[in-house]
Amino acid sequence: MTTPVCTSASSAAVFPSFSSYVRARGPVLLRTARSLTANPSDAEDLLQTALTKTFVAWERIEDHRALDGYVRRALLNTRTSQWRKRKVDEFACEEIPEPDPVPAPDPAEAQVLRDAMWRAVLRLPARQRAMVVLRYYEDLSEAQTAEVLGVSVGTVKSAVSRALAKLREDPELSVAA
Repeated sequence: MTTPVCTSASSAAVFPSFSSYVRARGPVLLRTARSLTANPSDAEDLLQTALTKTFVAWERIEDHRALDGYVRRALLNTRTSQWRKRKVDEFACEEIPEPDPVPAPDPAEAQVLRDAMWRAVLRLPARQRAMVVLRYYEDLSEAQTAEVLGVSVGTVKSAVSRALAKLREDPELSVAA
């Protein structure tokens, strides 16, 4: 993924700090833009527009420590402007169209899968089971799991890898899926 950059060769020469700012903070700002739109392409366009506005105001921004806030405000203002400008067409009709019913997942099937997974985890050797539980049920990182169990991170990685391979081959889980 490339981070959109609104600098040209001449602007990079004029404001090298702007270029370095965009390179350093672009991915974070793109995540913010993605949270404001439903489409990744729209998020890139939104960020491009906000960075263009930031570039134009670059010399006027006195506190460069507050740049993220400035760009985020530009993102919000631009998105709000786009939302206000959008045209909404309304059509009168005699009948309200009913959406196609989307079948809801059966909670019983989900529970059967969870139960099968837990039984498969219980069949793992104790050390692998402990590592899988800490990593995936308790959501600890590899380093945290290693610290809790008093082993190296590499031991956690290899043991969890072997445990996951065993779970993939578990016959009960292949039937449940």
